[in-house]
Amino acid sequence: MRVLALVPGGIDDQVLFLPTLQHLHKELPKAEIFVVTTPEAKSFYGLTQLVAGAIPYGFGLASSPADWANLLGIIREYEFEAVITLTQSWSIGLMLWLSGIPTRIGYASGSNSLYLTRTVPLKPDQPLMDQYHDLLGGLNITGPCPDTLLNIPQKDLTWADSLRQNIGLGEQGYVLVYPGPESATGQSYPADQWATILKDFNSRQPDLPLALIQTTDNAAIATATVQMVPGVKLLGPETLSQTAALIAGANLLLSTDSYPLYLAIALQVFALGLFGQNAPTRQLPAAEGEVRVMGIAADSGQLADIDPQTVLKKVWGE
Repeated sequence: MRVLALVPGGIDDQVLFLPTLQHLHKELPKAEIFVVTTPEAKSFYGLTQLVAGAIPYGFGLASSPADWANLLGIIREYEFEAVITLTQSWSIGLMLWLSGIPTRIGYASGSNSLYLTRTVPLKPDQPLMDQYHDLLGGLNITGPCPDTLLNIPQKDLTWADSLRQNIGLGEQGYVLVYPGPESATGQSYPADQWATILKDFNSRQPDLPLALIQTTDNAAIATATVQMVPGVKLLGPETLSQTAALIAGANLLLSTDSYPLYLAIALQVFALGLFGQNAPTRQLPAAEGEVRVMGIAADSGQLADIDPQTVLKKVWGE
């Protein structure tokens, strides 16, 4: 049996959909599971053994009629028996209908519901992880949403261990910061505010190593922050898997609402996320038992309006 899942969005959406894939694999262990995802999120599926293949597709305005027809051809070639779609696009619904897949599952309120064979209610008030998991009801799979599970390749774990030793992060863990991408729309957290937070860590726990993830989209913020807080280590992973390996070794991750925060969720690493336009209650899994991930929301929707003291109080439980 072959099952297809259409999962638009970034790495965050792939992480939030992962428990659905895990539950599907548990109930149908012999099924081959494929996903259609955005090109920028395809690499995520190198961190899980649940998926037999990931097919890149630019959902929405990023796709052309030729891309649409090409994906339809690929789907027909694989002869899937069931498909689950997160998107409610009528054009995707039409594609799935034309593909001939006998069981087509999506949300009842979508514009594509005409082309589906089974629908489930859309419950937008619950966490996205649970909302996605509801789709398994179309396959008569019920039960609680499981925890996430990632498999980091050994070569990347070895790389992270070597890097930590070379720069002196030690073996007792560290606090890792992802300052977020640079943005002109108020969705960046300023370097001076990150510096205030990190200086407080230095003051309270001077022996605790601090590190910051630098990427191509946050070089200026990362460099400015490190210049203001001597001793902070600057890390530059080149792949998503390397980033995951660095997060796996951290005691705590501080991050904006971006992909490292969701990797921390999947790796069950303690994390605190700063949210601007998105609501933490939607993005983060429902808290059950030990709380490993917490979120702080900006009332204004602008990340820069989150006071560093608010962050520190949450960190230290004050």
